[in-house]
Amino acid sequence: MDIYRTDRIRNVVLLGHGGAGKTTLVEAMAYLSGMTNRLGKVSDGNTVSDFDKEEIKRGFSISTSVVPIQWDKMKLNILDTPGFFDFVGEAEEAVAAADAAVIVVSGKSGVQVGTQKAWDLCEKYKLPRMIFVTEMDIDNVSYREVVESLTELYGKRIAPLHMPIRENEKFVGYINIVKNKGRRYIEKDKKEECEIPEYSQEYLEKYREILLESVAETSEEFMDRYFGGEEFSVAEISAALAMNVHEGSLVPVCMGSPVNLQGVSNLLDDICGYFPSPKERERAGIIKNTSEIYEANYDFTKAKSATIFKTIVDPFIGKYSMIKVCSGVIKSNDVLYNVDEEIEEKLNKLYVLEGNKPIEVPELHAGDIGAIGKLNSKTGDSLATKATPVMYGKPEMSVPYTYKRYKTPNKGDVDKISQALSKMMQEDLTIRSENDSLNHQTLLYGMGDQHLDIIVSKLKERYKVDIELSKPKVAFRETIRKSSDVEGKYKKQSGGHGQYGHVKMKFEPSGDLETPCVFEQIVVGGAVPKNYFPAVEKGLQESVLKGPLAAYPVVGVKAVLYDGSYHPVDSSEMAFKMATIMAFKKGFMDASPVLLEPIVTMKVSVPDKYTGDVMGDLNKRRGRVLGMNPDHNGNQVIEADVPMLEIYGYSTVLRSMTGGSGDFSYEFARYEQAPSDVQAREIEARAVKESDSED
Repeated sequence: MDIYRTDRIRNVVLLGHGGAGKTTLVEAMAYLSGMTNRLGKVSDGNTVSDFDKEEIKRGFSISTSVVPIQWDKMKLNILDTPGFFDFVGEAEEAVAAADAAVIVVSGKSGVQVGTQKAWDLCEKYKLPRMIFVTEMDIDNVSYREVVESLTELYGKRIAPLHMPIRENEKFVGYINIVKNKGRRYIEKDKKEECEIPEYSQEYLEKYREILLESVAETSEEFMDRYFGGEEFSVAEISAALAMNVHEGSLVPVCMGSPVNLQGVSNLLDDICGYFPSPKERERAGIIKNTSEIYEANYDFTKAKSATIFKTIVDPFIGKYSMIKVCSGVIKSNDVLYNVDEEIEEKLNKLYVLEGNKPIEVPELHAGDIGAIGKLNSKTGDSLATKATPVMYGKPEMSVPYTYKRYKTPNKGDVDKISQALSKMMQEDLTIRSENDSLNHQTLLYGMGDQHLDIIVSKLKERYKVDIELSKPKVAFRETIRKSSDVEGKYKKQSGGHGQYGHVKMKFEPSGDLETPCVFEQIVVGGAVPKNYFPAVEKGLQESVLKGPLAAYPVVGVKAVLYDGSYHPVDSSEMAFKMATIMAFKKGFMDASPVLLEPIVTMKVSVPDKYTGDVMGDLNKRRGRVLGMNPDHNGNQVIEADVPMLEIYGYSTVLRSMTGGSGDFSYEFARYEQAPSDVQAREIEARAVKESDSED
């Protein structure tokens, strides 16, 4: 592949709802640019960007892939992202590396929740964007309706560049609104000039007016000419549009049928003409040792620096760190300094990836996207020179809140699974594995149930190991509400030295639910010798790990040793420890024991129209709604305290209730006494489990 200077590069992320046609569009781009000599199909599992076995099996994108398209002497790094919400982390990584976005909208389905989420991501990263409406070849698809929906949501910024020409409901051509000319397709992507149909005139005038107004607003001279009734030239309109697209004040809308290669070459031309090169984007970091701001701004004359925006760890193709060069020119034999880890990394080879196909290149200029094999670095790390150690901000990633317990059917696979998950977590920052030692379970976190299913499937397919997912145990706690006064005596006589330990203890609530047990001793007269106090304390420490009520950890107990007795020969530390354990069990059960359940504070962000349904559902989950505030994006943020027990599976329920537009997050707040029915059910369930097998 040729080497491209910064001004000849365009980094474009494709975003949109799942199934809108992003991968099909990339395939059409690759074919038209000559990268491939056949047009692959998602349904056939032979596209450039969906190469993973899981993607082929399921028929949708799971990971972001980079496809470098060479078009009109430019290099277009196209980042094809998944549209389904469980893989939002992939889209977030891609958006952080892009300089502009094409939001793909299905002409058939229209503007969907994923369209709006894509727009919000572009707003967050201040990305110039275009909208491409696909599936125009389908009968009765209404481009006008899509444009009206977009205008309703985003106002005057929406500016169509093309309009379809239909004959007998069939898509046969388009009107170029900038040039004010009609084009008819002959043989898929080939076209010829044609008359503009009469029925299109009304909307053509309306859409052209939007474009001309935006051109007029770029300068006072243009404004005077516009009001004077002067015509702008095509070159003037194009230059003004490019300026407005860069600023984000205008969002062009194009359309076509990638399956038939229609409208795709227009889109590639528009990407080259209207989107900024990295040179026109700002990028700043911080010099680590001096804390000075470093204006990299994709300047190839400055010191070398880059960020790793994504990691690929594949058992077959190996490990690749996807980089975006922020300044300088990185060469294949460079030694780069990992500023985060403070280690030097020798580069052996530099690549650009065409989907999963690595192509070696000698160098990458500022603003370009490429890959380095076998680095020790991870996603988010900054690479630079030791002399100029620039550190860049890491991409903001969504936090996974959906989790399940996982077990290994084959005990010999534990290490393999741990290593495999570690590799998958390098690749996907929205996967988390956690050892919950207090409840003797390992937890797997992801963005939703589908995400977790795919993790299990990948473990089996890629790494040949199995795990079983199940409902996690909730981290209940046990405590007491009253006081008790008990004694525990451990006495054994079996010839020779016996065992004797005797304690009298009081138990009461400590008032501190953060601490398992507070121990005090007020023994007088040496009834229990001082050297046995540590044994009593050890007995308490062991007892609080599994409470007598339902084998959950104990919190908030104060234990006071006030009396007891000992035997000068038979007493031992072990005997006093056992006596304490006996006393604890009895004392705890005599002091009105209760189960405490964890409460989380949850924030649910939903469009106004769903607030009633969501609040009703939270009430069903024993939630207490604390308040509701608008987020100024047309959403309400509902805040509620909800028992942890009730939020299992909430991600799926919220999505189905809000059509995918609802988001939620939560954090642990405190422990509260569980209602009697929950308590009874939990004690019974735990008793059954304990009798079946010890975890």
